[in-house]
Amino acid sequence: MPITDSRSPKSYLMLFRNGGPETIEHLSPAQRQELTQQWNAWYDGLAAESKVKHGHPLKAQGRVISGPHGKTVVDGPYAEAQDAIAGYFYLTATDLDEATAIAQHCPGLPYGMTVEVRPLANMSPVLEGVCARPPQ
Repeated sequence: MPITDSRSPKSYLMLFRNGGPETIEHLSPAQRQELTQQWNAWYDGLAAESKVKHGHPLKAQGRVISGPHGKTVVDGPYAEAQDAIAGYFYLTATDLDEATAIAQHCPGLPYGMTVEVRPLANMSPVLEGVCARPPQ
């Protein structure tokens, strides 16, 4: 069994929600520029500390695929949806507490944005049982 250092960096995904155009529509152009500068400074600072590997905003349009064999295809998600994901950061942190502390500095929080922090798994829980079975 491999020995792991509990202090070694782990990967997290920060998902930004409620970040559609309506979140900032009440801001003046100067306020929007200031918010953009805050986001860039936050991201650049995390990148300089090797805390963020990459991140991107997401467009509002897309498709949601579900059902057996992916037969249900619906245009969406929509920016109006409260839980629409507006973007993400792929983050490196020592633990969930550090990742949470980083998320608490998100410049969009005062404007109603929420941040979900999730640790990345080495394998899907669905596949763990399959991989654990001895070969037949």
